[in-house]
Amino acid sequence: MAIAHGNELWVSALGAAALAAAAALALCVGTGCTGGTAGEPAGPAPQPAPAAGPFELPPLPYDRAALAPVISAETLDYHWGKHHRAYVDNLNRLVAGKPEAGRKLEEIVMTAEGGLFNNAAQVWNHSFFWKCLRPGGGGEPAGELAEAVKRDFGSFAKFRAEFSAAAVSQFGSGWAWLVLDGGRLRVVQTANADLPMKHGWKAILTVDVWEHAYYIDYRNARAKYVDAVLDRLVNWDFAAANYAAATRR
Repeated sequence: MAIAHGNELWVSALGAAALAAAAALALCVGTGCTGGTAGEPAGPAPQPAPAAGPFELPPLPYDRAALAPVISAETLDYHWGKHHRAYVDNLNRLVAGKPEAGRKLEEIVMTAEGGLFNNAAQVWNHSFFWKCLRPGGGGEPAGELAEAVKRDFGSFAKFRAEFSAAAVSQFGSGWAWLVLDGGRLRVVQTANADLPMKHGWKAILTVDVWEHAYYIDYRNARAKYVDAVLDRLVNWDFAAANYAAATRR
């Protein structure tokens, strides 16, 4: 379910133990984990060969260590190398021998339901998210996007506060987005695999707030992760290109 961010914030009150358990579970979903023998730590299970099919895991647009110390290479090993890969492999298995195997990813996202939608949408979401980040990013947008942010939010500071609040307050797993909706910029939240295109919005920028995006580096301190990404990694050039493309259609 998509939620437009408003004045009232709903913040998770999960305890530290529950968050730790949820993070451990998140790291195993789609990848598998094995427990060691008595007295030995658990570790990642051997990964199956990638499922052959029309969809491929896109390469990161930077070295896996390039976002450190904000996002570590270890986090990317799990987030991109295991979670994103699992969505791609699951999608290929689900479309094998079916008409969807010949369709574009966006077509599947817009027409599928259930597991097929979840995996297709998460492939799209993650591929988009990696481009929203860059080494040495952060700061503020420039040009037409900067003018639109000021027009629709009053100032960049007000936009940043609203976007950060949306990311931090998203209950459970999900995403915070800057979108273009009917010619105006909005901040919205989506849960789980949901994404702007299902609602007729154009995605401009996103931050992933599933726990596997930050738990290795920040544990349960989601707010610190969101602040660090906004201050030091956001790729405003990519966001500006998305805005320009959306407004010229």
